[in-house]
Amino acid sequence: MPGADCDRGRRTLLKGAFAAAAAAAVPRAGAHEGIVVLRGGRVRGLREDGVWTFRGLRYGEDTAPNRFRPPRAAIAWHGVRDAVASGPAAAQTGGLGPGSEDCLFLDLWTPAPDPRARRPVLVYLHGGGYDRGRGADPLTDGGALCRHGDVVVVTLNHRLNAFGHLLLGNMDSAFAASGNAGLLDVVLALCWVRDEIAAFGGDPGNVTLFGQSGGGAKIASLMAMPAAAGLFHRAWTMSGQQVTAAGPRAADRRARLYLDALGIAPDALDRLLALPAERLLDATRVRDPSPVEDIALYFGPVLDGSALPRHPFWPDAPPQSAAIPMVIGNTRDETRAFLGHDPALFALDWDALPARLERAQYVDLPVADVIAAYRAMYPAMTATEVFFAATTAGRSWRGAVEELEARARQGAPTWAYQLDWPSPVEGGRLRAFHTLDIPLVFGTVGRPGARTGGGADAWRVSADMRDALLHFARHGTPAHPRLPDWPRYGLAQRETMRFDDPPALAHDPRGGERRLFARAPFVQRGTL
Repeated sequence: MPGADCDRGRRTLLKGAFAAAAAAAVPRAGAHEGIVVLRGGRVRGLREDGVWTFRGLRYGEDTAPNRFRPPRAAIAWHGVRDAVASGPAAAQTGGLGPGSEDCLFLDLWTPAPDPRARRPVLVYLHGGGYDRGRGADPLTDGGALCRHGDVVVVTLNHRLNAFGHLLLGNMDSAFAASGNAGLLDVVLALCWVRDEIAAFGGDPGNVTLFGQSGGGAKIASLMAMPAAAGLFHRAWTMSGQQVTAAGPRAADRRARLYLDALGIAPDALDRLLALPAERLLDATRVRDPSPVEDIALYFGPVLDGSALPRHPFWPDAPPQSAAIPMVIGNTRDETRAFLGHDPALFALDWDALPARLERAQYVDLPVADVIAAYRAMYPAMTATEVFFAATTAGRSWRGAVEELEARARQGAPTWAYQLDWPSPVEGGRLRAFHTLDIPLVFGTVGRPGARTGGGADAWRVSADMRDALLHFARHGTPAHPRLPDWPRYGLAQRETMRFDDPPALAHDPRGGERRLFARAPFVQRGTL
């Protein structure tokens, strides 16, 4: 298995670098001790709220000594290691930063660690693009899914930003896989699942990947990676697409800009290995001066000819994953999550709309044409509603359509959904925003940060989405009995489940918008 040290990883787990912090953790009142025997040694978890939890399980070694190279499976250990506290997040900027290069940890929930149980396994990949995020979060706590669905749930951390996707192979062949190191971390975690999950009551032959935003994009990329073949059996993506990866020319250009910001020549990469992680993080903020996008440097999957030998979903869906059932979903009002913080956008008039759409950078058509088309399609829309609808369609929904069409042409088993249910928080102005599906699918509605409210309608929508995911994991189709009939997605009818209260099946929802944006070639960020 190229780059992931996967098979050698069978003998290993948990080096113990996090044992001191785990030992200091205070168990929840009423928790009981439980020990699971793995190939690398023994781990101790806790029984909490009716399920067994194992946090901070190490699946890979500290990446700092192996910076920009494929991950190494963790070494075996003696004695019993506590698994009661989550491992550190990956090195990153933002609210979770600075994190750590020693980040290859996962958390796990199981009804009972019985090797005979063979329960479906759900592995969640976190969002935050390829820049930030972590698996351990109150909204992605797997306990509710585990209890309700009788499944094993796993969340994990992996390398991000420059640590996970800085292409250096053109400068030094020793770093040939550096552009996809973060994805190779995920491959190694899936190897760990394959080799160890039975001890926790999971079925290594029934692994469902699910992920939101960047997590969904990572799943799309894994579907085209030879190293990931056979390690997962179903895929569920939420507002996360990866149609194309960064080409080697674009990734090399960004790598050289990054090195310039650090004052390092391409033939002096040893200096890069010696710098502290904080200095490398600071340099990720350098601006990209290309005419395509004046934003911070993009780090994401790279078409490197080895770990990722083709674009994930262009010019077609990856043949290696044609037999994998896949659900591709989005939220109706994605961009209200990250553009809706600006009060001025909720007071837009038609005179101000063109300039704001130009600034949004999500619309690759003449703005006047876009506005005219939306006013013709939806005469009752306000300027504010047109702004959010057009930016949503141009930003991520278009990528979902591209993937759905590619899978439909391939004849692969694929289902589409759209979350229409509007959140009641902040006076309802965010509607069905990006990330709203996370607490709905995990059953963590009403928790701080969920922004779902705790009303009965939120719980009903959550039950429908959660049970669709669980039915998909167990049976390979999301069409559980409480839902309306949910056929596979096809090019003739474009069948799409609209999750609302109540849910309903639609044919080619937003078809006018789809046809409008099909007038321009699809260009995913980071490709050029």
